[in-house]
Amino acid sequence: MSDITSLLKAAAAGDRQAADQAFALLYADLQRLAHSRMSRSGNMTMLDTTALVHESWLRFQGASEAVFADKQHFMGYAARVMHSVVVDFVRARKAAKHGGEFEHVTLNTALGDSLSRHDDEILRVDEAMQQLAVADRRLHDVVELRYFGGLSELEIAAILGVTERTVQRDWAKARLFLSSSLNS
Repeated sequence: MSDITSLLKAAAAGDRQAADQAFALLYADLQRLAHSRMSRSGNMTMLDTTALVHESWLRFQGASEAVFADKQHFMGYAARVMHSVVVDFVRARKAAKHGGEFEHVTLNTALGDSLSRHDDEILRVDEAMQQLAVADRRLHDVVELRYFGGLSELEIAAILGVTERTVQRDWAKARLFLSSSLNS
């Protein structure tokens, strides 16, 4: 068992010092993962990589039932959490825009329109991903880990316990499913 795995297990058991050490050791990897996630979202989510890493870490600490076999499994989980953070952020922003306490005002109407279109796109992709999860959970996981997590096919294969070729086939199937869902 690696140092990281031991620290993650201790952190899940409530050891605050282990959580702090794990965060320090994983910070660069989480930043890379967040950067990969944010580059796919563009700069329109109004989140930055640091905010995404810290918000995700807060959610990790709240998920005491999560136990990770190794660092790769943790990074797969991190990709899922980061995707969830971005989607929740977009939903909250849309809710505030449509009846929040204060009306959102921007002097640049093109930016406001662009944000709204981008929010809608993120939510459409999330809905298509939810449909994919119902149809085939492993295909969903492959997309989440590859597209949102920026993991390689080899890393995904290790996390899911399948061959690299299976990941490649699943990726092709998932792309067809999502293309069909998003274009209908």
